[in-house]
Amino acid sequence: MRDFVFEVPTKIIFGGGKVAMIGAELGAFGIKKPLLVYGKGSIERNGVYKQVISSLEKQKITPVEFRGIRPNPVLSHVYRGIELARREEVDGILAVGGGSVIDSAKAIACGSKANGDVWDFFIHKAQVKDALPIFCVLTVAASASEMNGAAVITNENKAQKFSIRSPLLLPKVSILDPTTLFTLPAEYTANSAIDIITHMLEGYFNNSASYSPLQDGLIHALSKVVIQATEKLLVEPYNYDERANFMWAATLGFNGITNVGMGAIAFPVHMIEHSLSALYDIAHGAGLAIILPAWMRYFLEEKASRFALWGREVFEVQDAAACVEALCSWFSRIGAPVSLEEAGIPVAAIPRIAANAHELARVWSLKDYNQQNIASILRLAAH
Repeated sequence: MRDFVFEVPTKIIFGGGKVAMIGAELGAFGIKKPLLVYGKGSIERNGVYKQVISSLEKQKITPVEFRGIRPNPVLSHVYRGIELARREEVDGILAVGGGSVIDSAKAIACGSKANGDVWDFFIHKAQVKDALPIFCVLTVAASASEMNGAAVITNENKAQKFSIRSPLLLPKVSILDPTTLFTLPAEYTANSAIDIITHMLEGYFNNSASYSPLQDGLIHALSKVVIQATEKLLVEPYNYDERANFMWAATLGFNGITNVGMGAIAFPVHMIEHSLSALYDIAHGAGLAIILPAWMRYFLEEKASRFALWGREVFEVQDAAACVEALCSWFSRIGAPVSLEEAGIPVAAIPRIAANAHELARVWSLKDYNQQNIASILRLAAH
């Protein structure tokens, strides 16, 4: 266990019917005119929008609405949100949705207070020094953006999917109501599960701690909960207990708790996947289902003991190779693509994807990754 500092001041309000509390939470911070950020209509269809508006009205809070956030959110839309936030002089940001919505809200929160281009934060040209307060009502559990200071946005003009991280982007309050997940399509549930597991495995497989039984055990337990809950939810989407387990596991999987004491960690699978979704707009979880097993095959000998340990604890298999195949098989069983070919991404595009990923590798200081070995990993994901 390495030395660490851990602080996540986000207030989590968890449980059925808790969406109705969001107005009082904003009111406690003196928010009167938030920018209400959401997607393309799912919260209107499932009733969450009505609950949020009713809660705000009771507190005499008048939101400025900014809708239309898409999966794999894009910079051009963030720019429009920043312009609206400045013009309307909003005093906070309320994100109602999943990771894409919350990430967009975070970019708007800091971009609206910045003197320069918000993209400068993503390319490490500038640091976040101020941001509007952020509040969340979570409706897709996957990224843990509701309890971390990170955000990912795609600059569609440059085909770059880069990230930002700052304590100023930690939400003040997040409402986690498992009933908001009831109407999620099966594909969203599956992709969310893959994202949750990959978040944990990146640190589990790529860290500098020599001995970490507590952290390892936490990741083993959370992995099993996610796998078991996913399998039940694909059959019983309205199972409250499994939605609750899934939702909280997603938050714990990437709010920082699984990585404390692990020393330096890296996210090479996300680095490569970001290029897939930047260039081909594939769902993030689907892209991870393609890249993670391929990355594991590439490092099969070097990281055999870690792969085998996770495989034994989670899938009850005995060696590293069996672990990779069990994980790949599970991804396929829940409906995710496990190869570039299956996702309709041409093998001929591998050099372009590798070059794009290498740009992010440089930004993230992943010095062991170059275009050649990234391409080798991608070739293992080809068929």
